[in-house]
Amino acid sequence: MGSTSAHKNEGLGRRDLIKRSAALGLITVPTMSFLSACASSDGGSDDQVEKGKTSAKNPLGVNETAALDVVIFDGGFGQQYAIDAEKKYTTAFPKAKVKHSATQKIQSQLQPRFNGGTPPDLIDNSGAEQMDMGVLVGKKQLMDLTALMDAPSFDDPNKKVRDTLRPGVLEMGQFDGDPVWIMYYAYTVYGVWYSQTNLEKLDAEYPEDWDAMLALCAKAKKQGVAGWTYPGKYPYYLPFSLYPFIAKIGGREVLDKIDNLEPNAWKDPAVKAAFEAYYELQQKGYILKGTPGLTHIQSQTEWTKGKALFIPNGSWVENEAAPTTPKDFKMMVAAPSGLDSSDKLPFGTIWASGGEPFIVPAKAKNPQGGMEQLRIMLSEESSKNFTKQVKSLSAFNGGTDGLTLSTAMQAGVDALKKAGDNVVNPRMQDWYVKLQKEQIGTAGIGEMMAGRLTPAEAIKKIQGYADAAAKDQSIKHYRHQ
Repeated sequence: MGSTSAHKNEGLGRRDLIKRSAALGLITVPTMSFLSACASSDGGSDDQVEKGKTSAKNPLGVNETAALDVVIFDGGFGQQYAIDAEKKYTTAFPKAKVKHSATQKIQSQLQPRFNGGTPPDLIDNSGAEQMDMGVLVGKKQLMDLTALMDAPSFDDPNKKVRDTLRPGVLEMGQFDGDPVWIMYYAYTVYGVWYSQTNLEKLDAEYPEDWDAMLALCAKAKKQGVAGWTYPGKYPYYLPFSLYPFIAKIGGREVLDKIDNLEPNAWKDPAVKAAFEAYYELQQKGYILKGTPGLTHIQSQTEWTKGKALFIPNGSWVENEAAPTTPKDFKMMVAAPSGLDSSDKLPFGTIWASGGEPFIVPAKAKNPQGGMEQLRIMLSEESSKNFTKQVKSLSAFNGGTDGLTLSTAMQAGVDALKKAGDNVVNPRMQDWYVKLQKEQIGTAGIGEMMAGRLTPAEAIKKIQGYADAAAKDQSIKHYRHQ
């Protein structure tokens, strides 16, 4: 399979083909009580320790004798990577005592400390009890990390920290303007995941355009294998491949307009083309039967069993699906197939962005220490340590040289290399969580992929949700700058 397809000789593009075939028909967030519970803050705490003297070895001016209080989410990544980095902090500042805590109950344990004005100096704000990022920013609960971003990097004093980050990481930490409120430490590659072994069984290559995708799905179907599956109970996984597909067709500005809640953003021709292409998978029976009723774990299990070729997901799937993944599976990830040769962006356009958000509270006693700890974590050595321990890339743009990577991780690295500057970073999922998950993902795209809405109906419904969110004055609105 390749990018060559018959329609090129016929002068008829995929968009026209889909128009003609349109007759076919077509991670938890906390409750908003946190908003009222957090005391607002217009600046740093009066109890902050006195800053230390800045120097080449101490560019952020850390108080060398002040204690450092760190709280890590004890989830899939564990806490050892953070403990190892903290040892480097104590080596740099031997008179400073580091208090390390780990918990899965971030909000319930830390909300009282925020309320009392005694939050930790550095928090890994992740997991099911993650504190709402938009609320923290809106209530001015966080330190601006621009000083960290502009500080010399740990490995190269001639390079700023911001210049060592992977594409999209810095932007993920921005909500409204230039300030950087969050440092996302892990790096997630979203896309279409597959087994190289299972493609080889069909004597197939990963399809680069939609004609090739449909042809491969048809070939698989004859062998009793579905083309696709996805978490039908959580269909907001579908955008992991659908959003970059939209960007490839119409350009990244289409996604920006969607994020900005601009009028009629969802009625863009690129959205229509992408929805109709995905709907074609459903109408032609290329989705695994029963998929609308599957959880993320169940859909991943069906996929690792070889019952479906493709699944939209993020790079955490390697660890999450490990219990059911055959040793010879050769797990891989690729950017979404394109639509046709008229796409605005090249094949390889992919969604990748930061994960595992670290924050420094505005009322932290030792905010410089919290930022210095992040600077240490963004060194090549700490990044490699993280990658070896948890099978995930870090936000540091590098840190894989000399490491033996799994096929999945290597595929992620290769996909990023192929994408180059064509990495997109939709913000809907962290700017407007309810809109993205419950409305766009579940009530819109999910219903379409279950065959209960046509693409036109889904687009109309989603546009209505977006318009309502744009008018809702109880929601803080954000825009791409």
